[in-house]
Amino acid sequence: MRLKELESYLQQVDVFEKPKVELEQYPTTPHIASHMLYTIDKTFRDIEGKFVADLGCGCGVLSVGTAMLGSALTVGFDIDSDALSIAASNCSEIEIGGIEFIQDDVVKIVDNCRWNNAFDTVIMNPPFGTKNNKGIDIYLLLLETRITFRVSGNPTVVNFSSQKIP
Repeated sequence: MRLKELESYLQQVDVFEKPKVELEQYPTTPHIASHMLYTIDKTFRDIEGKFVADLGCGCGVLSVGTAMLGSALTVGFDIDSDALSIAASNCSEIEIGGIEFIQDDVVKIVDNCRWNNAFDTVIMNPPFGTKNNKGIDIYLLLLETRITFRVSGNPTVVNFSSQKIP
């Protein structure tokens, strides 16, 4: 899939009508999402055929994008049932499969051993800790390394700035 084609598809993804400020909800634009995901896939080869986790998936733009790029399975986690409802609706309207959504507090999923070392790649557009959750962005980066499958001891973790975390 070409970059412009991915961006065009992601423009069809619905976003929050009323974002919840306390959860630091904000949509990831199709332009940013498509460039981020395209780079992760084409430069690092970390989406196609991979098991991908989308932490704090919100309305699912990154999850939808990974499925469009051929992930083996993408699991989107979010604490907000309203956001997950929009995400599920997006998948239905776009008619894309290979995505599961789970309502859970992403900072607590490590407590569920089921997710430890379960994913090849973890993506997210994290909250930045501006609403009574200082340091959440760093905590989520550390969490990523716990749930990412390690190949030769090197997890594949990609954050919003599309940089690999060693």
